[in-house]
Amino acid sequence: MATPDTATTDTEEPTLTVDELAARAGVTVRTVRFYGTRGLLPPPVLGPRRVGHYGPEHLSRLALIEELQHHGLTLSAIERYLRQLPPDLSADDLAIHRALVASWAPDASEEASREQLARRAGRPLSEEDIDRLAALNVLERTDDPDIFRIDPGVLHLGMRLLEVPIALETILAAHTVVLEHTRSAARELSRLFRDEVWGPDHEGGSGPSGAERMKAKKSLSAHMQPLVVQALVIAFQRSMKSELRGWYGQDEPQAPSVPDVSP
Repeated sequence: MATPDTATTDTEEPTLTVDELAARAGVTVRTVRFYGTRGLLPPPVLGPRRVGHYGPEHLSRLALIEELQHHGLTLSAIERYLRQLPPDLSADDLAIHRALVASWAPDASEEASREQLARRAGRPLSEEDIDRLAALNVLERTDDPDIFRIDPGVLHLGMRLLEVPIALETILAAHTVVLEHTRSAARELSRLFRDEVWGPDHEGGSGPSGAERMKAKKSLSAHMQPLVVQALVIAFQRSMKSELRGWYGQDEPQAPSVPDVSP
């Protein structure tokens, strides 16, 4: 799979121009510059002729801003959120924050053209790329071969996975592992919370009324879902870093803090 000249990783020097960054993020150049003046984006690295270059951190930060906007946060609220983040977060750390925010949004789908997806990828997409994104449930084909139904919540992740030098079969196998364990965790947690609301004798006739139980379930869900998602992500992140520690022989780094996303 060809890698574009403008592609970057966290260990490479930033090489995206402002036009390329805007296209990859799905925003306008004016928006990128505006975010820069408001301090939402760190300044670019200046190259020859004082041309600014951007890297994966800028792209991940723009994706996080977009996700926060989808939740209805005002620009001032987004600024407060970003100010709470450690200044040295990597693109991967920012992606984790975005995943936490996105997990609280309702499922949604949008349509995108092949040209729009190519701009987000930073290069033309081959049929193999489309097959890969479809297998990852990032997009679905429609009757029009150049129009796709996408999941905006995972589009950014899918575009990043296009450049990961791992076979699709391995990514799908990893996805299956994650699904199996998260579904198992969700079932067990749901059982615990159900017992908390209904009590151990909820099958009997002496418990609260149906309306009361429904009200209690909705209240508990609203409070617990974001906390559980955050706890699961942090626990998995720390477990994964512990495993990787054995590969690298390094001390386990601290997990990034997760600020409040309330507007």
